[in-house]
Amino acid sequence: MTEEPRVSRRAIAAWCLYDWANSAFPTVVITFVFAAYFTEAVAADRETGTALWANGQTVSALLIATLSPCLGAVADRTGRRKPWILAFSLLCILATASLWFVRPDPAFVPLALILVVLGSIGFELGIIFYNALLPELVARDRLGRLSGWAWGIGYAGGLSCLILSLMLFVQADPPPFGLDRGAAEHVRAVAPFAAAWMLLFVIPLFAFVPDLRRRGPALLTAARQGLAALWDTLLRVRDYPDTARFLLANMIYIDGLNTLFSFGGIYAGGQFGMNIAEVLQFGIYLNISAGLGAAAFAWLDDYLGAKPTILISLAALILLGAGILLVRDKAWFYALGILIGLFLGPAQAASRSLMARLAPPQQRAEFFGLFAVSGRLTSFLGPLSVGWVTYLADSQRVGMAMILPFFVIGASILMTVDVRRAIRA
Repeated sequence: MTEEPRVSRRAIAAWCLYDWANSAFPTVVITFVFAAYFTEAVAADRETGTALWANGQTVSALLIATLSPCLGAVADRTGRRKPWILAFSLLCILATASLWFVRPDPAFVPLALILVVLGSIGFELGIIFYNALLPELVARDRLGRLSGWAWGIGYAGGLSCLILSLMLFVQADPPPFGLDRGAAEHVRAVAPFAAAWMLLFVIPLFAFVPDLRRRGPALLTAARQGLAALWDTLLRVRDYPDTARFLLANMIYIDGLNTLFSFGGIYAGGQFGMNIAEVLQFGIYLNISAGLGAAAFAWLDDYLGAKPTILISLAALILLGAGILLVRDKAWFYALGILIGLFLGPAQAASRSLMARLAPPQQRAEFFGLFAVSGRLTSFLGPLSVGWVTYLADSQRVGMAMILPFFVIGASILMTVDVRRAIRA
């Protein structure tokens, strides 16, 4: 029997809209527009730009992995989630808006990397507390649908932001507001536009989504108690062997997904000669397929379970990823890329719903902090391996091939997880 939602439909819609809002950052900044602009126009050359971008992603991943579980444990003691979401959302928004000041000159490489690292930290840490709200909104038998629908809405948000960026700035002729193409202002303007997008659409979450009532001690006391509890959880990880294996598997295959997102636009530009406008168009098609995949697989998550949904997605990504590394025709790249998009969203959304099922009610933010760590602890390995192999082999194609082993190893570990036993534990 299906249980009724625990909050109003307006609150559920507002929670989903946060995915719509913050998807502008990974889509516009990390994956498509700014990543391509950085390697093609800011860095001294494409290969150097790819390596520097990889190093920046590595630094942000290490900082996120360090901060995530600690902040999650503290938040479980203070009770409230929304103040943390607000603080980290504002950090992401301000860093993104400031990318406007990055000119097409190698002298601006340090500024670009610092701002991208700060934006990534704000984005990822805000997601921890956003995800921790999920089990409070609907009953367990609807977690997969809500997670999948929100992820689909997120892709729709990224798609909408990309389309408007393409129409209003990148391809506009002449550019609006007197923007100077020679100084790449028509491309740089996409950053403050994405920041405004995030600021506008995060507001409903704060207006309509209920937060846990403050039930804990003051912040400093909560910090001491939270860190002690986190240490205790880590010491007792053997009490949760299946959850630990899931986090290990997630750590590996999400590393592959994050690397794919970070370098997808760079690979499209380098291997298939796509300019920034073409990369944007490809991003639009990819977001359409990813959103449809996340929404469609949301039902499969609740029907078959999150684990089978993840495994199906990873198997498809392995096969299609191998194919896209072999093709040299742009039409085949488009076709395989769109098919890959169908399985990106389900792998992520089902991972979130599985964590929501496994997390103890009194430690949700802490476990979602560990979940974030599992997606970031070794995430420097993906960008680092792609960056250095690209540099040493002088080939983006060889470098991108390093992503596939992350999917294979992650799926192999996930197959050993007994979800029912983990929930009982």
